[in-house]
Amino acid sequence: MKSDICKLSADAAELKMVLKETAKSAAYRDLNPKETGRLRLLAEELVEMLPSLLRYSKGSFWVESTGKKFELHVALVPNEALSGKKREQLLDVSTSKQNAAAVGIMAKIRIAAEFLLVDYEEASKMSETFYVPGTPSVISLADPTWSLSSYREDAKKAKGEVWDELEKSIVANLADDVVVALEGRQVDIVVKKEFV
Repeated sequence: MKSDICKLSADAAELKMVLKETAKSAAYRDLNPKETGRLRLLAEELVEMLPSLLRYSKGSFWVESTGKKFELHVALVPNEALSGKKREQLLDVSTSKQNAAAVGIMAKIRIAAEFLLVDYEEASKMSETFYVPGTPSVISLADPTWSLSSYREDAKKAKGEVWDELEKSIVANLADDVVVALEGRQVDIVVKKEFV
């Protein structure tokens, strides 16, 4: 089942619709209160990240579910505000591999989405990969995708701070996976969770 599609902007009322649509989907699939709470926590984490991304993109949200398998979808399309200075700032970070603000899994997911929102054609002339600050991973222009499952694998090898950060993350502990991918000029963020 696919839920209603919510149009997104930085408006708080529109972002609350993400939580309402998530609750409706949980009720439709007869999730118990604990499962509903976990799905809502994942939606809340998305809502907290969205205002910064919606400053320079238009978005939509929906839930897809089959049985107790859920996917929370956010689709973002860059608008005119993502040009010039903002694009240059993102590309500067990608080449310098420095970003002290990239703390936490949701910050890394946000940064991956930001890089993919950059003018793809222009960015491809400048670099073969985007470095995702604070992660051992890169996003290749040949495969413009970031996933939590790949990040987990890299973190297991790296240990230390990266692994500690994963253990403390709500999303990393609750979601089965999070995928950030580029489809044409649209960036898709999909949070996956199956209740068994």
